[in-house]
Amino acid sequence: ETVSITPSKPVDEEEDAVEGETALVRPLPTITHHSIMYAPKCLVLVSRLDYIETFRNCLGIIYTVYIENVGVPLETLVGNIIGCIQVPPPGGPQVRFSIGAGDRQALQPPISPSLPVTHTSVNLLFQQLGIRNVLVLFCAIMTEHKILFHSKSYNRLTEACRALTALMYPFRYNHVYIPLLPAPLVEVLSTPTPFVIGVHSSLKTEVSDMMDVIVADLDGGSISVPDGVSLPLLPEPLLSNTQEALSLILQPELGSADYAFPPLAVRAPQPVMLDKEIRAVFMRAFAQLLQGYRSCLTLIRIHPKPVITFHKAAFLGERNLIDCDFSTRVLDCMFFTSFVSERGPPWRPCDVWDELYSNFGELFKLEVQDSRMLLMHIQELAQQLYTNENPNPQSYAQKILVPPEGAFARIHQPSFRVINPGQVQAIIAEGLAKNNLKSRLASLRPMQPRIVPTGQHISNLNDHKNIVSNSARRLEVLRNCINCIFENKISDARKTFPAVLRALKSKQARLALCNELSQHVIGNKAMLEHQQFDLVVRLMNCALQDDSSMDEHGVAAALLPLATAFCRKLCTGVIQFAYTCIQEHAVWQNQQFWEAAFYLDVQKDIKALYLPRLDSISPRLGTDHILATPTSPRDSKDFAWQNRRSVISRVQEPSALEIAAEQMRLWSSVDSEKQKELITSEESTLYSQAIHYANRMVSLLIPLDIGNRLHKQDHSLDEERASNSIANRYVV
Repeated sequence: ETVSITPSKPVDEEEDAVEGETALVRPLPTITHHSIMYAPKCLVLVSRLDYIETFRNCLGIIYTVYIENVGVPLETLVGNIIGCIQVPPPGGPQVRFSIGAGDRQALQPPISPSLPVTHTSVNLLFQQLGIRNVLVLFCAIMTEHKILFHSKSYNRLTEACRALTALMYPFRYNHVYIPLLPAPLVEVLSTPTPFVIGVHSSLKTEVSDMMDVIVADLDGGSISVPDGVSLPLLPEPLLSNTQEALSLILQPELGSADYAFPPLAVRAPQPVMLDKEIRAVFMRAFAQLLQGYRSCLTLIRIHPKPVITFHKAAFLGERNLIDCDFSTRVLDCMFFTSFVSERGPPWRPCDVWDELYSNFGELFKLEVQDSRMLLMHIQELAQQLYTNENPNPQSYAQKILVPPEGAFARIHQPSFRVINPGQVQAIIAEGLAKNNLKSRLASLRPMQPRIVPTGQHISNLNDHKNIVSNSARRLEVLRNCINCIFENKISDARKTFPAVLRALKSKQARLALCNELSQHVIGNKAMLEHQQFDLVVRLMNCALQDDSSMDEHGVAAALLPLATAFCRKLCTGVIQFAYTCIQEHAVWQNQQFWEAAFYLDVQKDIKALYLPRLDSISPRLGTDHILATPTSPRDSKDFAWQNRRSVISRVQEPSALEIAAEQMRLWSSVDSEKQKELITSEESTLYSQAIHYANRMVSLLIPLDIGNRLHKQDHSLDEERASNSIANRYVV
């Protein structure tokens, strides 16, 4: 903006004379002259809506009208932008408008509110950094590291931050996110929390000494990972498969580069489609990594709104990802908790991710049979992403006013006059009264909720890979040994006892042990003889010692009710329970184990509120017996000796999520009194289970000899106690 400055005195004028003195030089007359200088002026448009290109066009039109002195009041342009352009929600129709300067513009909302809109930003990020560097940044953002972009272009900083967070879909980044960090706020980079921040390249020397920040140079195409940062990558073979899929898309000529007669035509999609194909690869990577996650969702409440948690240990155990640092960190992230909260409910509107997750198993089988199907499936998914951003197949020719080239460098610039706020407000009020968006969107139907597809059950994912370590004969020996113990045939049980202990090194045998022991509990208590008690405790200790503290296979959770059921009578009025002999295992000190076990039992009771127990369930099962449900991660493989009738009953029984979906569907039609009754029933169920688990935690966490501070250190020296708490180890 031009500014006219009128100096009040000449530059070389002497200071005022001291009072009483005569000036040696006659004062010069005041000289008035004008100097034209330029002061910066910035036009800012603030909005929660994500239509950056439209905002840029509107601001450009305002500048063009100003610089070209077009006969349109600026108040009209500003008022029309704020009051006359009403943007429909996602799924709404295309909006065509003009802000009053002879322009024609169109604004298209996406179809789905959950899918990010990227245009070509993801493709641009891969062009700037390359496949390997972007994969490293992707793993960094998924494991909550600090990421800093720097570039000479503010626009590219914004696009890079947008692209990296879009690759996280179906997750949403919910840490510090500042695409353009002002220079005076550079100390924000010292925050201990994860962030994605962009700074101008002029500040790169000031941020070069960050010891825990991963820096990406968009202009130079490089990234820098400090030595002290532990950055896990995607597990194999997922990492290699993702790299190959990205190479197939971004470097299609690579496959035929060594041909003697390479094809004349190579696939060259438009940048906007390349962008969607890249995103499709990352969506498929998440679908493969999270296969079976819905089987590990635990339902705690249905009403008034569903409360769902994720059984992390069961997921890692069933997917054989216990030693995968990347998967463990992702499941611990804040945005994974948000993911479970948003996508866990079984009755809600579904999007592209839900369909991909449920169908990925079948797609993967087809790709294994025919590798050409991989590119076809990626393109089909990319087309859905493209349609989400461009649902209107008819193109609209926009007319955007732009200033002539070099207009900003003219010597004589018009002054930018002050805008009249009253006039702008009147135009806004008139526009709001004239354009009633609600009446226009009355026919627009929102996305309807439906039952979320569960996909393939987690217990069936590795069927083709599992190697059965225990033969049916060994499991039969285990069953016979336990039967001999409870039939008080101690000598026969001791003959096969070493073989049983060796068999307990496998997961299947430990789960079979829990199942067999539960068959011998009638009611809430099972009184045993001394020798029976010793053998049962040794089996329980051996099973717990061969399991980890995470209890990824559910052995400790299955033994938990048995520990308070099996007991023996020491003398009159004194009864010893099995939990007094299994307190030394690390799993009882794991808080996540107690939470997961508590939530599973709450889910079982909540399910029982809405689904009466089947008559086919054996009456021998006590109240502490854990009923396996199709969605429970404890739903292990059916053992060969199990009753066929009970297996059929379990298959026909709906899962907890299916029951919750039906209850959520009917909730609006239930009268208020019934709603209050259901809410009260669920609350009482939750509280009663909490009291029950408080007693269990006291039993297993508080030693009997509480006064001895060296209890844990001295227990190994107590031979009599060790005979019951430490299982004998046999070499196979």
